[in-house]
Amino acid sequence: MIHIDKAIVVEGKYDKIKLASLFDAPIIVTGGFGIYKNTELSNLIKFYADNGGIIILTDSDRAGFRIRNYIKGLVSNDKITNVYIPEIIGKEKRKDKPSKEGTLGVEGVDKNIIIEAFKKAGVFSEAKTESDVKREDCITNLDLYDLGFIGMKDSREKRRKLLKSMDLPSHISIKALLELLNKVMTRNEFVNSFEEYINCEKDDKNE
Repeated sequence: MIHIDKAIVVEGKYDKIKLASLFDAPIIVTGGFGIYKNTELSNLIKFYADNGGIIILTDSDRAGFRIRNYIKGLVSNDKITNVYIPEIIGKEKRKDKPSKEGTLGVEGVDKNIIIEAFKKAGVFSEAKTESDVKREDCITNLDLYDLGFIGMKDSREKRRKLLKSMDLPSHISIKALLELLNKVMTRNEFVNSFEEYINCEKDDKNE
């Protein structure tokens, strides 16, 4: 059991059961879109956000991102840690049919994949101070542009490949991608890694 100081927000009760077997932390269930009309639940999430912060872990489908974005509208962004599971084709055992998009939800994803997703989001690493962030020269939109991930004709496809290589869902926004990248690597690490990645792509095309 891994202790986490922040509260974890998930969509359903089966997600909570899965997370409760892994983490020692408060786990809040949104009840899917039920959160839209539940003032008490919204206030509870705000309370945890203001008292230690929250971790949002929704399914990787569009519905999951709608719920995630709704919660983002309730609390300050600096109170949120976003954890993303990869898009994995499949169906939960308890369900007769797969989800609308055919991907596994949190409850159906392997425990090791969930733990790895928390690692990628920087949940287990020491929090960075403001001086650390300033000193490290963060990854910016300009870096994404320079490497062709935004602003180019094929940028959408490059981002899709990048997200897939990182086991991240394709619905992630550019802003969310930047936040995640800055948690797991420095600007130099990003530039070096993906300049090498792009050069390999060019070599493949020239062969």
